[in-house]
Amino acid sequence: MTAMLTPGAVPLGAWRDILAGAPIPLDPSTRVAVDRAAAAVARVIAAGETAYGVNTGFGKLASVRIGDSDLATLQRNLILSHACGVGPSLPEAIVRLIMAMKAASLGRGASGVRWEVVSLIEQMRALGVLPLIPAKGSVGASGDLAPLAHMTAAMLGEGQALPGVPARDALHAAGLSPVTLGPKEGLGLINGTQVSTAIALAGLFAAERVFQAALVAGALTVDALRGSDTPFDARIHALRGHAGQADVAAALRGLLAGSAIRESHRLGDDRVQDPYSLRCQPQVMGAVLDMLRFVARTLETEANAVTDNPLVLDDGSIVSGGNFHAEPVAFAADQIAIALAEIGSLSERRIALLVDPVMSGLPAFLARDAGLNSGLMIAQVTAAALASENKQRAAPASVDSLPTSANQEDHVSMATHAAYRLLDMAANAASIIGIEAMAAAEALEHRRPLASSAPLEGVHATIRGRIAPLLADRFLAPDIAAAAALVDSGALAAGLALPEVVS
Repeated sequence: MTAMLTPGAVPLGAWRDILAGAPIPLDPSTRVAVDRAAAAVARVIAAGETAYGVNTGFGKLASVRIGDSDLATLQRNLILSHACGVGPSLPEAIVRLIMAMKAASLGRGASGVRWEVVSLIEQMRALGVLPLIPAKGSVGASGDLAPLAHMTAAMLGEGQALPGVPARDALHAAGLSPVTLGPKEGLGLINGTQVSTAIALAGLFAAERVFQAALVAGALTVDALRGSDTPFDARIHALRGHAGQADVAAALRGLLAGSAIRESHRLGDDRVQDPYSLRCQPQVMGAVLDMLRFVARTLETEANAVTDNPLVLDDGSIVSGGNFHAEPVAFAADQIAIALAEIGSLSERRIALLVDPVMSGLPAFLARDAGLNSGLMIAQVTAAALASENKQRAAPASVDSLPTSANQEDHVSMATHAAYRLLDMAANAASIIGIEAMAAAEALEHRRPLASSAPLEGVHATIRGRIAPLLADRFLAPDIAAAAALVDSGALAAGLALPEVVS
């Protein structure tokens, strides 16, 4: 874990730790750069110069010059007018991550805010005064304006703090005072991609857990179905050359090594080839792995970026640009969505093999006394429903630009809701993988007294530690929830040699 956040150089592991609740503070040495940029803004005001967002209106109103006596009101009005979010509030963990990212971005000294503002964000994060930020209302250009305005409003003592108390009261209870914004500060706080990036990172970390659990469940299914490990031969994958494919194949070989069930297949099974959902796991899941690793690099860059506007450069000049446009985040979120849909789709097909007596050679729906009992018949239906929902939600959001702000913002990224859907999609995928793990554990027991490999017998024990064998029909929803929790918590894949997305 990183001891402090160094703006511009924070690894993804540190952001993941913050999401999990780690109190990693901003490096206080960043104050030098912050003070330098704030002084540049003060010089513009003192010289009577005009700079966008410092002493002008915003967006389409940029040509309106604002008098010095109204500059504080200008920034306050900006925040209040932009706090237009709707929908459910973002989870506390994501709000903490947003605040940490915003503080680190401001800490690079290119935003022109005073240290007082950065310090308040850090104090609020440390003391648990977390703004209530509605999840919906950003199109991901000019930054995440509405959600970041809700964050900033809480700093002014306006709006609400989690879990739904007046922000002014929450500040007072923590011994903090609302801030009065100076020139450029409101714009520096609400321009930026921190909301979409934080949500996308939460989706990426969840996707990594789902990905690793899917490899484990997939290997367990291969063995439970007496499938072949020949398609995972390293020589096959070396001939294609994709790193992710080779990594996945190696992981599957390791998971299956030493299985007595596999040896029984070598000796007494005349099948030549397994279905694609077993045989082509390296090709599909390897492509997923390569894509998620690319996404991780994109989001690591974005999380460390300065994405507000205008920017204060090292020479003190204040320049307008477009770093707030969240297209990289939107593309990244779309790729995570595709990955989650494909992971779930492949897993659902393996579940279908497990419950089909023709394909598995096992009792229908893995039921004891089938007919009287339905076994996992409808568990597979649930997996199919979730897989289908994820396929629908994987349609790219980034291509759906809709102009805003009187056509000043005539192309936008839709990054924020591209990222927000990932939370539900990851939960769906975790349930699908959980159902596969349940089904594969049942199928494995039909192969007794033959044992699987040592790693997979350990996985089986983990599953049985939470979910009893299905000896007769019972109320299955709690079992599915428990299996999904094993996936989402990382417990299903814990301690196993598996490829990482975030190193």
